[in-house]
Parts: sequence; C-alpha cells; structure tokens
Amino acid sequence: MKKKIWLSSPHMGNKELGFIHDAFDANWIAPLGPNVDGFEDDLATYLSIGHVAALSSGTAALHLGLILAGVKSGDEVICQSMTFSASANPIAYQGAIPVFVDSEEETWNMDPSLLDVAIKDRIAKGRKPKAIIPVHLYGMPAQMDKILAIASEYEIPIIEDAAEALGATYKGKACGTFGTLGILSFNGNKIITTSGGGALIGNDVAYISKARFLATQARDAAPHYQHSEIGYNYRMSNICAGIGRGQIQVLDEWVERRRANYDYYMQELSALKGISFVVEPEGSFSNRWLTTVLINPETSGGITREDVRIALEGDNIESRPLWKPMHMQPVFSDAPAYTNGVSEKLFNTGLCLPSGSNLLEADLQRVVNIIQSVW
Repeated sequence: MKKKIWLSSPHMGNKELGFIHDAFDANWIAPLGPNVDGFEDDLATYLSIGHVAALSSGTAALHLGLILAGVKSGDEVICQSMTFSASANPIAYQGAIPVFVDSEEETWNMDPSLLDVAIKDRIAKGRKPKAIIPVHLYGMPAQMDKILAIASEYEIPIIEDAAEALGATYKGKACGTFGTLGILSFNGNKIITTSGGGALIGNDVAYISKARFLATQARDAAPHYQHSEIGYNYRMSNICAGIGRGQIQVLDEWVERRRANYDYYMQELSALKGISFVVEPEGSFSNRWLTTVLINPETSGGITREDVRIALEGDNIESRPLWKPMHMQPVFSDAPAYTNGVSEKLFNTGLCLPSGSNLLEADLQRVVNIIQSVW
C-alpha cells in the first residue's frame, strides 16, 4: 500500500524535547509548572494580548468563556453555523440555546448582515443573546470590523473562536484578539499542537484570572480543600505546555509552509473546470490551516466533491468534506437558525485537501495527479 498522506498531521520542530526533558528533570509532570507559565507568556507576546490561560482544549476555553460572559441555562448564544461542533457544544453545556447564523460567500464566515437580522429578531422576541461566537474558518479571518460594530451596537460580548486561526491576522491584528475573549486550539491536527490543549485569551486580567481559578477545580484560598463555586479540571499539563513552547518557535515557519501548499494547489489545479479556491480579501492574512476547494458539478462536467474524495481515498490520501453546518446537525435540529443557503452549498461542494506543514513536494504532486486524473 502506498504511504498514507494525512490531512493535517502533527509536525514537530527540534526544541520540544528540550522543554519536556526540563520538566522530567525537575519532576514537573503534574499540571501547572514553569512550562505552563512560559507557554502563556510566549502566546501573549506572539499575539500582543494581555493575558492567556493555557487549558486542556479549545472546547474547555470556550466553555469557560461562556461562563465568564454570564451565560446560564435558558439563555441564547449566537454561533456561526459553518463550523466544527466544538464551537456550539459548550453552549449546550451551560443549558443555553444556540442560535445559528449562516455564512457570507467571501470568507465563508458569519454573515454580518444576517447577524444583525438575527439579533433584531431575538430582541423582538424578548430573547436578547448573551454572547456571539464568530469563527475564523480554516484560518481565514472573519469580517471582524462589521461583526464588532454590530456587537457594540447591541452591547453583546464576542467570544472569538480562533481555534483554526493561530498565525492569521485581520488588518494587521492577530485573530482571536478582537473579542472580549478569544479561544485557541492546539489539538493534534492544528497548525501547532500540544498533543491536546487550548487557551483562553483576553486583555481583562480579571477574566483570565477567574478562568484559571475555575479551570483548577475552583479551589478557594484555604489550607484545606474548600469550594464555593463549581470548578473544572481544565488546566494544561506542564508536559503538554513544554511541547507548545517548542512549537511556537516554529509557528511562523509552519504558517509559511501551509500557505505554500495553498499556492501549489492553486497553481496546479485552478485551470480545471469547476474547481475554485477561497481567496484572501484585502486586509486579511490567512494561515491556510487547511487548503479548501469547491467543486461545482454544473461546470466540472458532472464531477463532484465525492468523486474527488473517493479517488484520493483510493490512493491512501486523506481528504474530507467541509464542515457540515450546525443548523443541519441532528443534535441541533430544534435550535433557531438564520440561513441564506451559503453554508449548505459550501458543505455540498467543498473539500479539504492535505495541508500539513510537513508535506513534501512529492506528496503534493501525488495529490494533484490524482485530482487531475479525475478530470
């Protein structure tokens, strides 16, 4: 069988083991420790953000963000529909109700005009949303100026989902740093990884301090174990943070390589009829976490997204459809949704191509050859 080409596999640099060895030598194996502090400082510096809490996952970060925003059972939270379920699940953790908003066609992210419609309608129904969760899908920045203006008008906090967008910027500012709070993910398939992990980021020290408190089981300042609030086991371990400290040193290089993957695919595939790429609007810098294409059977001679995916799978190459929108998911079938058909069309025609920063040119050429053979 041919060598497996993965969609987005972990890619280590050469510094991670040094930080891990330091943790072993000092016996800092349990959660917290110098690597956690150091990783938080590294991220804060890289992002030009005030404060960072390193956590066990991006999902944990979003859950804590909703708690800090005061979201409680029965509340409503607006969430981008075109995203991974982890953007919406923490809303349900709080017993709250997700209100899904569809995408605009330029970046595939939350449609600002539809967001405005949704907020007006929820307020008219006596259901003012408690928070807004926009997502920077596949590393492409959302239209944050417009989204921020709408959120400000209605005085609704933004919790910015930048799980896929570390290293991406919007008008020169890092994705994740626009909202009241932002979240990052360091899952194994992300642009840098800590094996599993995430972070909550923001400029309000009180929010991040409270997040750290809640993430360590909300233990009160007492010589015995005393708890006045419900807490969570959400802190990142010192070992995982050591991986992160090594990874952040190669982040810019990994972004450069993923952007080079996109350029390669664009050059080799854009001449095929019916295939198109999402391009960066002016002022946006995508990390190109995943290179995505749309395949329109009406102009491709009947070739579909599934034809390409199955051909790649037959050559031991991993690809996958774009995210299935949350408003189409069975688990959220009863949730309010404001749709325009964009995300459904993206799901039906979109495909994510292998995009790892560790791909060789021969790997990329193999992917291209298979796709071209379908045409």
